[in-house]
Amino acid sequence: MASLTDVATLIPTLCGQLVDGDGAEVAQARMLAMSDAEVVRVLQESAALAGQVEQIQVAAAGVIALRSSRERGHSGLSASLGHRSAAALIQDVTGSTKAEANRSARVGEALLDGDDARHGASGVGVPDAGSDQLFGADGVAGADGEPKAESPRALPWFQPLKDALRDSRLTSAQFDAIKRGLGEPPEVGVGADDDSTDGAQEPACAAWSQAAEHLIDEAGARTVEELWQAARSVRDLLDPEGAEARFLERFEGRSFRTYRGQDGRKRASIAFDDEGDLFIESMIAAALRPRRGGPRFVDPDEKAAAASLADDARTNEQLAYDLLIDVIRAGAIADAESVFGARQPGVRLVQVMDAAGTRAPIVHSEDHLVAMPGAVADQHICDTGVIPVTVDACANPLDVGREQRLFTPKQRVALAIRDGGCRWHGCDRPASYGEAHHIDEWKRDRGRTDIDRGILLCRYHHMTLHHGGWRITRDGKDDFVLHHPSGERFAMRSRAVLRYAFGDIDPSPRRFRPVA
Repeated sequence: MASLTDVATLIPTLCGQLVDGDGAEVAQARMLAMSDAEVVRVLQESAALAGQVEQIQVAAAGVIALRSSRERGHSGLSASLGHRSAAALIQDVTGSTKAEANRSARVGEALLDGDDARHGASGVGVPDAGSDQLFGADGVAGADGEPKAESPRALPWFQPLKDALRDSRLTSAQFDAIKRGLGEPPEVGVGADDDSTDGAQEPACAAWSQAAEHLIDEAGARTVEELWQAARSVRDLLDPEGAEARFLERFEGRSFRTYRGQDGRKRASIAFDDEGDLFIESMIAAALRPRRGGPRFVDPDEKAAAASLADDARTNEQLAYDLLIDVIRAGAIADAESVFGARQPGVRLVQVMDAAGTRAPIVHSEDHLVAMPGAVADQHICDTGVIPVTVDACANPLDVGREQRLFTPKQRVALAIRDGGCRWHGCDRPASYGEAHHIDEWKRDRGRTDIDRGILLCRYHHMTLHHGGWRITRDGKDDFVLHHPSGERFAMRSRAVLRYAFGDIDPSPRRFRPVA
């Protein structure tokens, strides 16, 4: 087993700073004496090293899962060692959580080459490292040691994810989030009079593979949770018929249950449908936004209310509970403005309509970019109507020039539709938490209050920009670019879900009807 000193030699910034026998305490003391840049480099280098180790762990977990399959019963690897499942064995060995162990097993199995990997699942017939045994395109050698003259198997749709994980462009958590979010491509019929299904799924697989590549591109700037939600929404945009069925399935699964715990306290369990999930999140966010880092207020009354909420001794969880009870008590006669402040809770949906007036079959929420069937928008239109927002080919609407110093309410709606939330590299704050920022200074640059010169930032990153020496530029209609004071640049690309929704990535050839 490698010692801490051995591992430190693999981290360039730490290499040579420890001697045999030194432990974590000495390593930490060395880092306390380092500059800020050196400490960050240690973290980056150790993260890269951990990524390589993680690949080995995931590969081992996949083989363990394969050798612990249900078909093997008590003769399987995990059962032979006294564990109920592969995940239980992985959890016991690594000390990880149950969820992490299950994820390692899922990702490890996905990395294996299907049936060909199963030939070596027992460890028999697999060549030793450095042996002269040759493998064909499908990883199987003939009896004479020559590659089999067989055509190679088609690569799985998630091959880009496998390549990205092996190239350290994805972590196993990111791999799992994208793969689970996209799900499996639908089976596609090839004709009413054709019973053959050979190759029927190929167009769908190509679309899913392309979607995986787009999400890999976003992984460095998104949280794992955002990647999963984006993958789920992109899947629904590609497969609107399946989206309808999945939406209805979750709606049928909605439930509210109360029960008493062992301590005698009444508790509750809720399974939300998609709309209910968005509404309850919108309601709580509207009430707690000042505590959660929402936009700053200009109106004196709103500023006072926000300050009062920030100073409230209750936890966010207690405030959310009290809010829910107050709303239930108030019912239909609740004074929404006094409870929720400037922005009342509600689910704002975005539906793309082309110049001919044809509406897209899938809508997405302004906050969190959750995709839902178009029928949900029809239902909301009956209740609340619509706000038409006309955009150009780059989704830039409503230019008003210099006459208006601040972005108008309608422009802020347009910014939310275009940006989907804070555009700062790696931020996951939703649109309702955003503040409109002029990338051209009003006085210094004679800036215009135009959408194509404005960008949505959360309160924290808006303040970071102004007080930390950062700046944002844009060349015409190209992507916004974030500039660090050191000169490092980050492309502030729009989210993949929005690129699909607005047709920057044309989804029309990739919408499929499942086989009946």
